Amino acid sequence: MVIVMRKGSSNETVETIIKEIEALGFTAHVSEGETRTLIGAIGPAPTPEIREHLRAFNDVESVVAITKPFKLASREFKHDPSRISIGGVDTGDGHFVVAAGPCGVETREQTVEAAKIAKKHGARVLRGGAFKPRTSPYSFQGLGQQGLDILAEARELTDMPVVTEVTAPELVEVVGTTADMLQIGARNTQNFALLEEVGRIGKPVLFKRGMSTTLNEFLQAAEYILSQGNPNVILCERGIRTFETATRFTLDVSAVPVLKELSHLPVWVDPSHAAGRRSLVASLALAATAAGADGLIIEVHPHPEEAKSDAAQQLTEGEFGALMTQLQAVVEAMGKTL
Repeated sequence: MVIVMRKGSSNETVETIIKEIEALGFTAHVSEGETRTLIGAIGPAPTPEIREHLRAFNDVESVVAITKPFKLASREFKHDPSRISIGGVDTGDGHFVVAAGPCGVETREQTVEAAKIAKKHGARVLRGGAFKPRTSPYSFQGLGQQGLDILAEARELTDMPVVTEVTAPELVEVVGTTADMLQIGARNTQNFALLEEVGRIGKPVLFKRGMSTTLNEFLQAAEYILSQGNPNVILCERGIRTFETATRFTLDVSAVPVLKELSHLPVWVDPSHAAGRRSLVASLALAATAAGADGLIIEVHPHPEEAKSDAAQQLTEGEFGALMTQLQAVVEAMGKTL
């Protein structure tokens, strides 16, 4: 349930409600709106008597039951769109962000050059994988800690916050010391131990949809992060597995407006993994933006033909620059700022 406080409620009153909620066996989650404070009470199904009891407190405007299985991610908990800061870069609520960089951190020179390309053409966040979960155990698995060190250096040189993937619960603290945003990849969408651990660290999380995950399952999985007290979750559509083989995955563009209808969380799209080849990335990126996405994460490499992973889908500098020029017009048409 959600307890809606009256406009201008004092901090003391809010604290009183929180203590009462916890005494009744619920966990309290506070959301500060522009005019009102909302307090989510997560726990057992509230009885009519409990709701009536809470309504009786001073400054409580209403008590609303949440009908969705995903509570904190739902529009019932928070109607207004969330805005999340990634190392000082805002996304959501009209702020459109492009994160760009190589699929994997391979060398210092490659990563720094890719970071400079990304910044030159308007990307605000640097992406790059230090730990790489791969289908084959013989494929390039990333540089690990060395890769994190390279990303930290690239951030210093370009002043761009970093997003990189974390693949296991025991690596969350290690990756979190470098990353400004932690990425959960499609293979770990329902790795609940990992989700709870990134929820506890509190940093922004770029949460990718699993390749066979329904939107309802996706939002319930996001709830694992939110329930640990971390509200900074960005949902990311990256393509799902269908019968079609013309692309690496099928980009579910319809997921963008559906997620934004169901949830207040920002929604990004990864056109690179959906496409599987660079000739399709720009079209999918523009379509996702027109569908209402709040950001994109795009793979860019100074020399894609030399890439150790996902070479076919990484953009060259010329291709990325051309996309960013086109993207500016679509973002403005959607009433957002790039």
